[in-house]
Amino acid sequence: MAKFNFFLPLLLYVLIVFSLVSLSLQEEEETGGGLDYWCDTTPHPQQCKYFLSRGGYHTPRHRKDFRMLVLQVALERAQDAQTCSTNLRNKCRSKRKKRVWLDCNKLVNDTILQLTQTLNGLKHNRSSDFDAQTWLSAALTNLETCFSGSQDFNMTNLVSPLKSHNLTEMISNSLAINQFFVKQKLENINQDLDGDYPSWVTRGDRKLLQSNSIHMKADIIVSQARGSRFRTIQSALNFAAGLERGNKRYIIYIRRTYRENLEIGNNLNNIMFLGDGARYTIITGSRSVAGGYTTYSSATVGVDGIGFIARGITFRNTAGPAKSQAVAFRSSSDLSVYYACSFEGYQDTLFVLAQRQFYRTCYIYGTIDFIFGNAAVVFQNCMIMARRPLKGQANVITAQGRGDPFQNTGISIHNSRVMPAPDLKPAVGSVQTFLGRPWQEYSWTVYMKSFIDSHINPKGWSPWDSTNFAQKTLVYGEYANFGPGSSTRNRVKWPGYQVIRSASVASQYTVERLIASRSWLPATGIPFTPGL
Repeated sequence: MAKFNFFLPLLLYVLIVFSLVSLSLQEEEETGGGLDYWCDTTPHPQQCKYFLSRGGYHTPRHRKDFRMLVLQVALERAQDAQTCSTNLRNKCRSKRKKRVWLDCNKLVNDTILQLTQTLNGLKHNRSSDFDAQTWLSAALTNLETCFSGSQDFNMTNLVSPLKSHNLTEMISNSLAINQFFVKQKLENINQDLDGDYPSWVTRGDRKLLQSNSIHMKADIIVSQARGSRFRTIQSALNFAAGLERGNKRYIIYIRRTYRENLEIGNNLNNIMFLGDGARYTIITGSRSVAGGYTTYSSATVGVDGIGFIARGITFRNTAGPAKSQAVAFRSSSDLSVYYACSFEGYQDTLFVLAQRQFYRTCYIYGTIDFIFGNAAVVFQNCMIMARRPLKGQANVITAQGRGDPFQNTGISIHNSRVMPAPDLKPAVGSVQTFLGRPWQEYSWTVYMKSFIDSHINPKGWSPWDSTNFAQKTLVYGEYANFGPGSSTRNRVKWPGYQVIRSASVASQYTVERLIASRSWLPATGIPFTPGL
């Protein structure tokens, strides 16, 4: 017995070392092999072979080396696309062409930023494989947003030169390569949720979100009262942009209503908008596609800076149901949080464009595709309110835009309430309302443990323009929902749709898989397996 006790720790040590060595070997497996061998493992092997062979790159030594080479090529392709975009400016003489060009030029620059961030983060071990997958997903989504925006005005020919650089194919290859490492480490994600927020919300930020006297801690107060230094939100943002504040959270306390269109760019990280409550603090605009703006540029507020937080504010677009796409709020802010806010519009109200976003206790109002985009986004304890559309129109709540099977993006609606807004209630019998439809080929949306009211069509989900587009490749699911519209008996029979019946399957669609945190809190009641 004594001898067994002596050798047991040694045996455990040997097993641990062996496991670590095995993992290392697995990560570095498939050493050797020529360029054709490596490129044949990607979704776009021909582009991979062409650019790696003509660029004078060395033959990849192993998978990590291959990942870095393909990322470098993708960045070079993006830089060429940026030059092309700059040259396109001379072709933009009309206002609408200029709108399309402005969007695309900004989105290409954002793609360069995200590819650079990914390359440097992996090279210097400053970011995780999951971070890399998030940023690569955003880089690809930026380009797709440019191309889809050109369709708003039938100007696809204007931006078609950007497609000639094979940038989307090389980013897609990078996503596929990096997914190998994400899958390896998925079971080792050991972050957690504290309270009702993801682990990337710091304790200090949680206190800010929960405090009743938060305005006393604000760095800037925006008020229209006589003598106020900052009478517009834009002036406060301009002041914040000129400060040297490192990564410090910067709180802008906003009183009452402002009619402004705001862009919070990549130079403004860790900004917090604090209001007096969604009923009292309102930021409103009325831009729309019918009014000469692209969907992207129609946003009343657009946010790119990392770590944006909003509490107690309404973001509104008043263009109305007849003006087509009209965005109230657009976000590609990574690791952003929205607490006790309201998002109000009609078509395309909330553009969850890209990266990791978390919405808690929010109201979202709209008609057609009013929650759309390709972020990794979670809505918890939210009110999803369908409004009355134009006569003959149907409501669609979500239009998720995952365009590549390796993007780690999707919409998860958990423990929320899906309801008709007051203006829809009298017309529920004559207006069809659906849970979602596939905007892109790999569209991904799940409703879990939510109340679904009777205004939802028994089929649940709508096809895209009366076609069978994406019905085999999408991922749509419902788990343990309740209410008069929650019955799945007559739901669509699409291959990509599933009624989720087991806790183990449902746990795959929790916040852990979307924003790299430790699933939902036990207090929320959602079944999950820790560490999945």
